Parts: sequence; C-alpha cells; structure tokens
Amino acid sequence: INAEYMGGRSSDSLVVVHVQPANMQNDEGKVVDLYIPRKCSATNKLITCKDHASIQLNVGLVDSQGRYSREYQTFALCGFIRSKGEGDACLNRLFHEKGLLSFSK
Repeated sequence: INAEYMGGRSSDSLVVVHVQPANMQNDEGKVVDLYIPRKCSATNKLITCKDHASIQLNVGLVDSQGRYSREYQTFALCGFIRSKGEGDACLNRLFHEKGLLSFSK
C-alpha cells in the first residue's frame, strides 16, 4: 500500500491510498499462489480449503464427429450440494445452461 499526503489545512487535508492487488507472481508473471480458492458452479459460493467433499469436473468437448477437441468446460461442486443429494440435478442444470445437454426427445 502506498499512501500520499496532499498538503493543506488540517480540516481539508486528503490522504490518497493506492492499493495494489495481492497476488504472488514470479519474474515471468505467472501466478504462484499456494492456494487459489474455487467457487461452486451451482451456488456461486467459495469452496473452502477444508471442504474435502467438493469436486471439480472437467467435461471434454467433442466435434461433430464425436472426437475430443482438446477443450473442456470446468465445473466445481461444493460438499454442501453433494451432501444434500442435489449434485446430479445441479449438474444437469449447469450442462443445459452451457448447451452441453438438451432435454428434447
């Protein structure tokens, strides 16, 4: 944090604070934080480091011929959703929103 004092009378003085983002980067600019928190795709809440029931699912995308295209969509579910037994319903909703699943016959 860098702070600058702008002079003047004490009643109208101003302090400007510059806050820099707190991320650890190496000399090449790559992020090297030890822990980067994830968000639950269903509830949009942070998944804590102690949530050992949470999962992250990478769903591979395929082309029109059914071959893997080396691309994927990532979904994360927190342990709370899984413990309630709502994981399957939430994944179906998320897949439908992303266009990976259709409910038409």
